Amino acid sequence: MDKRNIQHPADKYHNGEFPMQKQDAPGLQSRMDPVPDCGETSYTGHERLKGRRALITGGDSGIGRAVAVAFAREGAEVAINYLDEEQPDADSLAGLLKAEGSELTMLPGDLRDVETCRRIVKEAYKRLGGLDILVLNAGVQQAAADIAEITPERVRRTFEVNVYAPLFMAQAAVPLLPPGASVIITASAEYYTPNKLLLDYAASKSAVTAFGVALSKYLLDKGVRVNSVCPGPTWTPLEVSGGNPDEDIPRHGADTPLERAAQPAEMAGIYVFLASSEASYITGEIYGITGGLSGK
Repeated sequence: MDKRNIQHPADKYHNGEFPMQKQDAPGLQSRMDPVPDCGETSYTGHERLKGRRALITGGDSGIGRAVAVAFAREGAEVAINYLDEEQPDADSLAGLLKAEGSELTMLPGDLRDVETCRRIVKEAYKRLGGLDILVLNAGVQQAAADIAEITPERVRRTFEVNVYAPLFMAQAAVPLLPPGASVIITASAEYYTPNKLLLDYAASKSAVTAFGVALSKYLLDKGVRVNSVCPGPTWTPLEVSGGNPDEDIPRHGADTPLERAAQPAEMAGIYVFLASSEASYITGEIYGITGGLSGK
């Protein structure tokens, strides 16, 4: 056995304290210390998605970026959606993939607007020449130590991005997705173990998880599979731009059984699998990648 390819999972990535840091939302991964590992130097593709066409929301950084890197290296044509403020991260991803021979289709837009949701899906379909993988990954998260801090405007924004956008993007995509297509929703470990500081976020992620199961049933006759991935604490811009209390940043992820946060690169493999024909008998499922939290 080549021991270079196997090691204790607690030691595979950064497992010490993170430096104190804070950004305004939505945050840029290029400004984080350490910069999240999205598989840029480690993910190797094997043509498992050759000829496929994928749209990934929130694809500029974090989990979405790791999925975009993996999909492109597996042979898929990839489009990403992101906010205008996230353009630097999106540009760096486009540059990385272009150097490898892949053209990234870039579709900025704020998914709080229903018409933007519909436009992004239609543009992806047109520019990619079809659409058979839809990754509904974009999300917002803000921690609140006091329930009084949670305003109607904040709840509305959380649900517009985390619940409404996946629903309306799926609605726009349904007529375009062929049999064999795959929809993958990024939910959260908040579905398993909701945090008292994330009341509105936990509610939204529980809602979108249920939506994914319901959508899988709705699309069964069409031959489109729908599954959800529930990441645990992961080192992304979401955490340093209000998703975690400032004082909790250094020990982000330390309360998991593996005692560290995940890196986005550790999420990519399950998305590749669920998008591929290898997962042809899998629909309506919920996959926890939580460092052991879902089994606590």
